[in-house]
Amino acid sequence: MALSNRKDIRARIHKRIRRKLSGTAARPRLTVYFSNTNVYAQVIDDEAGKTIVSASTKEKGYGAGKANIEHAIKVGATLAERALAKNVSEVVFDRAGFIYHGKVKALADAAREKGLKF
Repeated sequence: MALSNRKDIRARIHKRIRRKLSGTAARPRLTVYFSNTNVYAQVIDDEAGKTIVSASTKEKGYGAGKANIEHAIKVGATLAERALAKNVSEVVFDRAGFIYHGKVKALADAAREKGLKF
């Protein structure tokens, strides 16, 4: 199977990651996604099949623009505050096939600074 573009390669890596990790009620899964224009993050309980909290740059207050490190930091901090309000303090981090560098690292570090444990 020849993978010709980055999207297919990222999808294959994400499948490999998801085989190994899953979110539970005690430690839900924090997953991230980056499009060209937006940053999305969710905390998911895979056992119940429910999204506990989410945050993205599509919400009010982020402004239009590119999915950059500044937006990733804001989304990570917002998500951590919402998760702590719902009594979720520990999560399993799912980088969704993205390299742990730049925006992904910035989002994770911002969530950690606000008190979320990985």
